[in-house]
Amino acid sequence: MALMSATLAIVGAGRVGRTLGHKLRELGWSIGPVVTRSAATARAAVRAIGAGTPHSGLTRQVLAADIVLLATPDHAVADVAARLARQGGEEWRGRVVLHTSGSLSRDALQPLERCGASTGSMHPMQTFSGRGRTELEGVIFGIDGDARALRMARQMARTLGGVPVVVDGANRVAYHAAGGFAAQHVLSVMEAGTRILMRAGFTRRQASRALMNLARQTLDNFERLGPRAAWTGPLARGDFGTVTKHMAALRRFPREYRAVYVALTRLATQLLVGRDGRTRRKLARILGKN
Repeated sequence: MALMSATLAIVGAGRVGRTLGHKLRELGWSIGPVVTRSAATARAAVRAIGAGTPHSGLTRQVLAADIVLLATPDHAVADVAARLARQGGEEWRGRVVLHTSGSLSRDALQPLERCGASTGSMHPMQTFSGRGRTELEGVIFGIDGDARALRMARQMARTLGGVPVVVDGANRVAYHAAGGFAAQHVLSVMEAGTRILMRAGFTRRQASRALMNLARQTLDNFERLGPRAAWTGPLARGDFGTVTKHMAALRRFPREYRAVYVALTRLATQLLVGRDGRTRRKLARILGKN
């Protein structure tokens, strides 16, 4: 099947579905049915994508497409797959169905696989805020599936400018959790730092600017030099006195602040200190008291 001659149906056109549909439409893909829960959201999705036919609720019209992209919330994927299987039965034979969940394996699509569809997943490891353009050039796509679906997911990811990496079902939850360390968890850490600086007299703008500069430089160094060489701060210098003072100062904040500081210090010790037994023992004594 030539990719750009294939018709794509999108079921669940939220942020991810709209973004992928819009990008693929720009690349010459034919967009068919666009399915959401209501007529209003379906029409809005079609406008955002720039093509397609809006449908409210699941419809047999998706069977007219060669490839179906399930971009529903994770909790809905299995139910949607089962309902589509009941609607289409053996008419699914020969079609490719991909879901966009990062944490689910292709097992969620088993009802469609039993009907003869090729099934898999294609998850862009990228944030979709719904504001502004989401860039996909160079983004990792975690893909999985049977041979045909895997081939389609790989080609689609490359068409979008992404880098496809096979992540099998047994590893998908851990893969998704890894993304959390770089997305929602780093956001929580940055917001905690921002609030600490605001308590010290910074405006929010000053605080976020100060920490963003630090974070950007750290990530640039991480990319260029690797984790050990990019590592700075009192722990990296063996300045245990300052680490102790940090934890004392954080007593003025909600307990989660100190808990996260201690947990991240323990993690840094495990990942970055290496075999330095003295540092490990010293930190164990300091952290053991808190």
